[in-house]
Amino acid sequence: MTIGQAAQAAGLPVKTVRYYADIGLVVPEGRAASGYRIYGTVEVGRLAFVRRARAFGFSVEECGELLGLYQDPGRASAEVKRLALTHLRTIDARLGELQRLRDELQLLADACAGDAGADCPILGAIAAG
Repeated sequence: MTIGQAAQAAGLPVKTVRYYADIGLVVPEGRAASGYRIYGTVEVGRLAFVRRARAFGFSVEECGELLGLYQDPGRASAEVKRLALTHLRTIDARLGELQRLRDELQLLADACAGDAGADCPILGAIAAG
C-alpha cells in the first residue's frame, strides 16, 4: 500500500510515517517502480505499535527500543519492564512539577483582584521569574 494508505491504516499523518521511515524506525517494505514507498501489513502494524507507544509518552528513541523488543521473540520481559518503569518515573516527575506549577498559579490567581485595576500579582510573578 502507498504511504497515504499506510498512514491512514495506522492512524498517523503521512508526514509522521515519512519521518519514521527517514530515521529508520519503521522501514517501508520496498519502493514501487515510480520510487514511492510501499508498505505492507507488517509495517502498518509496526506503525500502529509506535503510535500507541507514543500515546503513552515514550520518546521516539524509546519507541525504537520497544519496537526492537517487540520484534525479538527471544526478548526478556525484564527489559520491557525496565523501560516502562523508567518511563513511569519520568511521568511521575512531570506530574510533580505540574502539580507545583498548578498550586503556584492557583495562589497567584487567588491573590489577583481580577478587577479594573492594573495591579496583578500573576504578571508580577511571571516577570520576576
